[in-house]
Amino acid sequence: MSDEVLRERRGGVEILTINRPEARNAINGGVSRAMSSIMDELAEDDGCAVVVITGSGEKAFCAGMDLKAFSSGEGGDIIGASGGFAGLTKRDFPKPIIAAVNGSALAGGFEIMLSCDLVIAAEHATFGVPEAKRGLIAGAGGLIRMPKRLPMAVALELAMTGDPIDATRAHTLGLVNKVVPADALLTEALALADRIAANAPLAVRYSKSVMKQAADVPESEGWAINDAAVGIVFSSADAMEGPIAFAEKRPPNWQGK
Repeated sequence: MSDEVLRERRGGVEILTINRPEARNAINGGVSRAMSSIMDELAEDDGCAVVVITGSGEKAFCAGMDLKAFSSGEGGDIIGASGGFAGLTKRDFPKPIIAAVNGSALAGGFEIMLSCDLVIAAEHATFGVPEAKRGLIAGAGGLIRMPKRLPMAVALELAMTGDPIDATRAHTLGLVNKVVPADALLTEALALADRIAANAPLAVRYSKSVMKQAADVPESEGWAINDAAVGIVFSSADAMEGPIAFAEKRPPNWQGK
C-alpha cells in the first residue's frame, strides 16, 4: 500500500504522488486509505505548509475510481475513507493544496483536482467528467464544485456531454492557474508552493478559510467571517513579527501562532 502513494518533503512542502501508472493512477482501496491517513497527519503537521498532489508518469493525473477494485469489493475503502473519495473530496483541509496535473484528470481524477486549491497543468493535460456517457453522474463533488469554479454554462456542458477539455481551454476558463511543458510541471508547482510556504502560516490558512466560507454566503455573513479571522490573525505573534522583520530588513521568523 505504501508504494501506491509516494511521499517526499521539500522544506515546508509535502509532495504526494499517486503511484499506479499501470492503472492510469486510478483510485483503489489502498490509495484511498493511504491518502486519507496521510492527509489526516499533514493537517496536524506544523512542518507542512503546502501539499502538492500529482500522479506517476505522464499519461494520467488520475483516471478516477478503479472499477476493477470497486467490483472486487473495495468500494467501502475507496469511497468511505476519512475525507471521502481518495481521502480528499469531502475533506476540509486547512492548508493550501496544489494539483500538479501531469496528464488526463478525468471522472474522479477531475474531482480530486477540484478538491485542490490551485492547479498547475502540463500542456497535454485534459479534464472532464465522462460519467454521463456511462449512465452515471459525477458523485465525488464534481457537480458541486464545477459551478463554483466555472461559468454555469460551461459546467453544464462538461457534465451533460461528458466531453473533456484541454489544458489551454481550462486555463482560459480560470480552472487552471498555469499551463507548462510536461518536463517543467513539478518545478513550477514547487515554485508556487514555495512562494506560499514563505508566508505566515496563519495568514495563509485564514486567507483560504475566509474565501472558501465567504464564497457560499451573503456579503453580510462574509463580513462576520472576515472580522473573526482578522481578530485572530492581527493579534498573533506572526502579525507582530512581519512588520518588525520588514523594518529590520530581514526574513521573518514565522511561528504559526
